[in-house]
Amino acid sequence: MDACAFDSFLSQIAQLSTRQCTQVLGVLKSSLDKGKVADILEGAAADQRCCPHCQGTTLYRHGAANGLQRFRCRACGRTFNCLTGTPLARLRLKAKWLDYLDCMLDSRTVRKAAAKLAIARNTSMRWRHRFLSATKADRPACLSGIAEADETFLLESQKGARKMKRPARKRGGKASKPGISNEQVCILVARDRSGHTWDFVTGRGPLTKAQLHLHLPAILMPDTLLVTDANKAYRAFAKEAGVAHDFVNVSAGERITRQASGAIHVQNVNAYHSRFHGWLHGFRGVATRYLPNYLGWRWALDQQRINSPETFLRTAIGVFNS
Repeated sequence: MDACAFDSFLSQIAQLSTRQCTQVLGVLKSSLDKGKVADILEGAAADQRCCPHCQGTTLYRHGAANGLQRFRCRACGRTFNCLTGTPLARLRLKAKWLDYLDCMLDSRTVRKAAAKLAIARNTSMRWRHRFLSATKADRPACLSGIAEADETFLLESQKGARKMKRPARKRGGKASKPGISNEQVCILVARDRSGHTWDFVTGRGPLTKAQLHLHLPAILMPDTLLVTDANKAYRAFAKEAGVAHDFVNVSAGERITRQASGAIHVQNVNAYHSRFHGWLHGFRGVATRYLPNYLGWRWALDQQRINSPETFLRTAIGVFNS
């Protein structure tokens, strides 16, 4: 808009009705929010910009589309923007992203977030798991010092599935078998005393030695002391992997022992289990296939890895808070 047209527009603002002023403010907020999202994304991607198709670094500007700068790679000739190759590629309604991420920081349900932003429920669900896709990868390099490990269980859920592999359970239902069975999904959580946490969905049924060999060796420093309960799978794993190990017999009422290496207990990881289950209850059941996303979301909130919509947006494209 040129200067004369803008001056004419300003002179007419005083003649607008209250409803018209509200509409103008809505349009202006949408435009400002969309511009803010673009600035955050462009700034986050600037330090590590390369071609997502061939990883080339010789680039030049190639116009703009949907509020984002496009680039062309001199090596392969293909064009891209800062969202190409990320979970947020091709998502629409950028002006509402920050408000939606604010809902996620408040742990709102899919329906409540959709109602607040006036978007479809399916859109809200799609956005949730697109934003969490990269967030779940924000993990510490390894665990050190005293690392506690313990498993927790959730009833297997096929919520949202078009074709179920078993009869539906009313309102979540209960397991038909007592104790731990293949109707429940095992979540292994390893956490050191500084709060660094790794978690794994190991599958249905009790935890096994083979699953521990698959997940734990890569995340434990050589001098880490692994503390667990008296589950035989941990003891067998530690012996075969050469990992320093101690345990407390929780089932016999033992809670804590003190040794030269420090206090031996699993209260840290069990407290984390409790916070996770209490937080998850607010969603009234989640599909088992999405559990890794919810585990990553909970850890990010618990350790304040994401403390604002802007931080959440950067994390969603793989630029983590250092």
